Amino acid sequence: MTMRPFSSTISLEEALARIDRQITPITRTEIVPLHEASGRVLARTAVAERDVPPFSRAAMDGYAVRAVDTAGAGTGQPTVLRVVARVYTGQVSGRTIGTGECAEIATGAPMPNGADAVVMVERTEPVGDDEVRITLAIEPGQHVGPRGADIEAGQTVLADGAYLNASRIGALAALGMTEVSVYAKPRVAILSTGDEIVEPGRPLEPGQIYDINRFTLGSVVTASGGMAEPHRAAADTLEALIDAFDACLGADVLLFSGGSSVGERDLMVDALAQRGRILFHGIAVKPGKPTLFGVIDSALVFGMPGYPTSCLSNAYILLAPVLRRLARLPPRLARPVRAVLGKRIASVAGRHQFYTVRLKDGTAQPAFKASGDITSMSAADGYIEIAASVETLEAGTEVDVHLF
Repeated sequence: MTMRPFSSTISLEEALARIDRQITPITRTEIVPLHEASGRVLARTAVAERDVPPFSRAAMDGYAVRAVDTAGAGTGQPTVLRVVARVYTGQVSGRTIGTGECAEIATGAPMPNGADAVVMVERTEPVGDDEVRITLAIEPGQHVGPRGADIEAGQTVLADGAYLNASRIGALAALGMTEVSVYAKPRVAILSTGDEIVEPGRPLEPGQIYDINRFTLGSVVTASGGMAEPHRAAADTLEALIDAFDACLGADVLLFSGGSSVGERDLMVDALAQRGRILFHGIAVKPGKPTLFGVIDSALVFGMPGYPTSCLSNAYILLAPVLRRLARLPPRLARPVRAVLGKRIASVAGRHQFYTVRLKDGTAQPAFKASGDITSMSAADGYIEIAASVETLEAGTEVDVHLF
């Protein structure tokens, strides 16, 4: 077997910088129903065509009054007003409130003409069916939500590029919108390589393993705002890999796993060199050293390691932030959890290590077994970072755990 060792590796910081220079956020847009827009990014500034609320409304259950009629009212000297109407939500009263009159009103109901304040029901005493004692003097506008108090016609409600969370979806609903223009999700073609890779559900022959990376990568893509487009695994030949590249073109990101190391059958480098440009091959990290990155026309190409832990680790570290930028999503700002390391960890000098751990009783317990073991990730709660200059972390060291 002919090996082709890495001529050099680059630092994680340099790898991130080279990737960053190739990112152009998605400009394609699409129209989606408002109820499906949560988590998307607005592609067209939303301007109000009408006031919200479109009428002045009661902010309390009580009585709509002319504030001047309550002057001097108090517990010991109530003012008696005649009830001339009852107004409920969804109704508009045709009665104008005159001197010495009021209307019983529900929270959110439109204010009747002539009334300019609401006395809360707790400061009133009914007198028969058509009169009420007012035991509090109030000011004009008290307990009234004015027309346009929330949003005024012509106001910019949300700007192009706004991330649509629940409250912003609500603001668009308040404008009467039923659909919204959003930026399209990045299309990500996902493909595993290797003669040993078999689709789950099929029987395994000697020497074969099930495809893990297509599913773990697809999960990261979906969680990071992308649209996963899975493809069949490609064989370990240069022709098959070139055909796979061609089949995936049209996607914004081509995401391959396997074939990026240094064996004579690790041909991803050769295939990418024939179809596009290689921007780096090999990062000084553990796990995930044999990572390949380049471009074919405007598409970003990631050649991830075939080992499941290496592949998934680099997907979290390299791929997820790229997809969020392509999708115009805000950066993920998850705060690490502070914990005490439960056992001593030896690291590899000169390589930035991402070491998986599980949290137990306030301590971070090592979970990493080997790069080829998916349980190094599935049994972990998160990871700690060990700088390239650090060779050991002793038990009892305080560490920051980045949760998955």
